[in-house]
Amino acid sequence: MSGTLILVRHGQSEWNLKNLFTGWRDPGLTEKGHEEAKEAGRKLKARGFRPDIAFTSVLSRAQVTNDHILRELGQEDLETIRDQALNERDYGDLSGLNKDDARQKWGEEQVHIWRRSYDVPPPGGESLKDTGARVWPYFLHDVLPHVLRGETVLVAAHGNSLRALVMALDGMSGEEIVKTEIGTGVPIVYRLNADSTVASKEILED
Repeated sequence: MSGTLILVRHGQSEWNLKNLFTGWRDPGLTEKGHEEAKEAGRKLKARGFRPDIAFTSVLSRAQVTNDHILRELGQEDLETIRDQALNERDYGDLSGLNKDDARQKWGEEQVHIWRRSYDVPPPGGESLKDTGARVWPYFLHDVLPHVLRGETVLVAAHGNSLRALVMALDGMSGEEIVKTEIGTGVPIVYRLNADSTVASKEILED
């Protein structure tokens, strides 16, 4: 048995609540989002998890979620590395638009393809495949070595950057991963073998 990898999607953001495409834009968390992040920390504390290092994106909603978790764990001073590689998928021209308005502009079917296909990017943005192309190398080079040394690693990031990681860890296809929902503020705990294969996976839901 090697180390532990904890993935947490940020708590609900103001734009999640307003049904807007967020991407690389930087809205804050809602009141509910702050509470979801704190609850993630409480769940991890109840299970006795103590991260050795944390990784997050350069977007504030993920950073604040990370801060809440570490505060609940009494580890506010834990080393935290922030990198753009863990950012949410870039929605390009859709960023900031209401999803219903986007459907009116481009049509229901086209918006559905952009949101739920694996390799079709929206105008000026990234597909989930593109997102994976920056997340996976960063994970392999910067995050995974800590886990393989037997450490407990916390990654607080976004729905699609975490989808890319879950896809690789669970050996899922592009079709499977686009149907997979990653809940806000819900810790996903992987225990990895020394060869980086998954020994166990647990989702800490209510």
